[in-house]
Amino acid sequence: MISVAPEYSIIVPTYRRREPLARCLAAIESQRFPRDRFEVVVVDDGSPTPPADLVASLDPAIEAQLVCARHGGPAAARNTGATFARGRYLVFTDDDCAPRSDWLDSIHRWTSITSVPTAIGGQTINVLADDIYATASQGIVDYLYEYYGQKRSPVQFFTTNNLVVPRDEFFEVGGFDERFLRAAAEDRDLCERWCRHGFPLQFADDVVVSHAHALNFRRFNRMHFNYGRGAFDLHRSRARRGQRAVRIEPVRFYYGLVAYPLRRSYGWRGLLLAFLHFWSQVAYAAGYFYERVRRGWAVGSNEPTPLPPARPRIISDRERGTASRDSMTGAI
Repeated sequence: MISVAPEYSIIVPTYRRREPLARCLAAIESQRFPRDRFEVVVVDDGSPTPPADLVASLDPAIEAQLVCARHGGPAAARNTGATFARGRYLVFTDDDCAPRSDWLDSIHRWTSITSVPTAIGGQTINVLADDIYATASQGIVDYLYEYYGQKRSPVQFFTTNNLVVPRDEFFEVGGFDERFLRAAAEDRDLCERWCRHGFPLQFADDVVVSHAHALNFRRFNRMHFNYGRGAFDLHRSRARRGQRAVRIEPVRFYYGLVAYPLRRSYGWRGLLLAFLHFWSQVAYAAGYFYERVRRGWAVGSNEPTPLPPARPRIISDRERGTASRDSMTGAI
């Protein structure tokens, strides 16, 4: 017997991070939202040991499945999760995030009042307050949300660790571009294509997840270097869509980015955060030009514009079980 499709499908891509994933799933399990109205799809992106035991340990009242795919990056993992999802809305978060217990309740309040297909981006809070690098990284995201986001109209982008999109329209715009192999700029690319289709973005500050991504200087530097590499992919994607590929922000953007911690903190900590905000842009620029040189310098691409992926057909419970077993052996 086929169960009634849930309203929300929570999609969690993961790769070799058992402990953070366990905390994420525990937070999802603590949701006060009715169990029969959401499902959980965990997509393992090629880890040596898939976290089957963690998924199996969830409350049996929660419909949950593990899909194991070949390693292809977070964009591909999220698309894989979307094809297995049955909910009307796709709810994306990351394995190092812990949604607040009223997360789905808040999401439902927003989806209930939207009259047109809308992507909803929530608030992310860094819980590693003593980690100066994690604090700086979250501060950069907060500044970008302020600069591009809720204080501007229309909103321009959201990160994928707290994002809700209607499933039908997600496939209509083509899902995530799987040519983005890193966790870098695939979220901006999706949001830009979403807006080009005429769909709005809505910031929801009561849709909250906690983020615990421990960093040191090496990891901080590598992460922002990779963001720069992802920016090159974003510029190529814009060129394929016939848009102006490179958009240089005005000086006030960079001044505001560096000064942002000083508006929120005082003393040496604010100065150190300001320096890390500045250094993030050095690493970002280095990553961008590294990728540009490595791939032939030209931003424009002769690649044909890809067609959106075919809308996945509804998978029966029996087919779903077979697909899951196949994916465990690397068929997906």
